[in-house]
Amino acid sequence: MSPEKFALCVALAVFVGGAVGLLLQRILPEKFTTGGPRDMIAAVVGLLTLLSALVLGLLIWTAYGVYGGQNLALQTLAAKVLQLDLALADYGPDATPLRAQVRQNLGKTIDEIWGANESDSSFVAQNFSAAVESLRNRDKALAELHPSTDAEKQALAAATSTVDAIGKARLQMSFALSNPVSYPLILMVVGWATFLFCGYGLMSKGNPMSIAAGVVGAIAVASAVYLILDLSDPYSGAFRTSSAPLEQVLAVMGKE
Repeated sequence: MSPEKFALCVALAVFVGGAVGLLLQRILPEKFTTGGPRDMIAAVVGLLTLLSALVLGLLIWTAYGVYGGQNLALQTLAAKVLQLDLALADYGPDATPLRAQVRQNLGKTIDEIWGANESDSSFVAQNFSAAVESLRNRDKALAELHPSTDAEKQALAAATSTVDAIGKARLQMSFALSNPVSYPLILMVVGWATFLFCGYGLMSKGNPMSIAAGVVGAIAVASAVYLILDLSDPYSGAFRTSSAPLEQVLAVMGKE
């Protein structure tokens, strides 16, 4: 299910919870919603408010950590790819075909990641397989170079070290995208929010303003859940990670 559809379901669930509370407030005897019972309802509502706020804030922060981590990893990856290209340039003309291959692979990587179908459920697995395959191909290509001078040996050593760093960065990026969101935890928080709005309804009067406030609150909770889901999937949705660092490196590769 897409983040948009999931957030819509959350909004409906929370609003229904508030509507049930308003309905119960009208049909229950007054003694159940005033005096001591009302104080108890208010205490439980306060507890649910605190729990929901804390956990939602923590989940948003965690999701933003995934998003920010991918941005930082992309910048690191772009820098390492440029270092690899420069190291191969220092090696000499024998490494020119490999430089062209690295540039071609970078363009292919950009197309695979940012041109992928946003609803593709196998995106993470495909990204991991591509990272492993790229690492193997580059190691194999470097093994075909046979340096004869000290300068070539130093350049090859630098290129080999950079290839290892690139492979590690891509693998870490793939691992970070594996199950970044705990759906049971999100569903639990949504349940708290639903009971919370039910409590709000029990303490309110059924009028248009109460219903409008319930709609606004349901949208707010749904937007928080949408933030969590969208930030946890940095390569699709509204908060999509930019490919600009890799594209900038691609534009200058092979020019030295």
